[in-house]
Amino acid sequence: MCTGRVDPTHVLRALSNGVDGVFIGGCWLGECHYLTDGNHSALSMMLMTRKLIKHIGLNPARLNMDFVSAAQGNRYADLITDFTAKIKGIGRLGTAEGLSEDRLKIGLEAATSIVPFMRLAERERFRVRFKTREEYEQYFSSEEIERLFSEMVLDRLAMKEVLLMLRNDGRSPEEMAAKLGMAPAEVARHLQDAARLGLARFDEGARRFALV
Repeated sequence: MCTGRVDPTHVLRALSNGVDGVFIGGCWLGECHYLTDGNHSALSMMLMTRKLIKHIGLNPARLNMDFVSAAQGNRYADLITDFTAKIKGIGRLGTAEGLSEDRLKIGLEAATSIVPFMRLAERERFRVRFKTREEYEQYFSSEEIERLFSEMVLDRLAMKEVLLMLRNDGRSPEEMAAKLGMAPAEVARHLQDAARLGLARFDEGARRFALV
């Protein structure tokens, strides 16, 4: 299967099922087996997905992509051995990062829910074509792209996390901030935006927000 068909939802589903790390192996850049250059798209989406899981508190090194040809069996074995050792060194998913089971679940569910939007953002604002992995990494770690990605994707992710916190019961911004690791002012801003969109309401009696 071409790595161009590997979707962020595949990665997030694996993590949601308790997998500690995900490795994506593809053709070398410039040597696409299917002549679709899907490996270029896969590398971009991998780097963007790393930003997602980092935002929810997971070590981004839990996800990696590397290149290998069908004739490089030894290289493939070495890549898998090295990645496995790295994941064992990091530790169990969520536990190693100090995340509660509830926080991890909310983060992964929120990240999965915004994948369609992230695909759209990638096509419209983040699609680039470079010759090397280093160029892709430099591009996606640049200050301008970090800012744009935060505004277009991570801000939406944070609002989804806040809404998921409200799913079972109303909570104060301070309570949600503590559980999500956000600043109370950021949580309050997302709640106000959600209220304007008709997604949440403020319960005057309980003095807390709740889902509509």
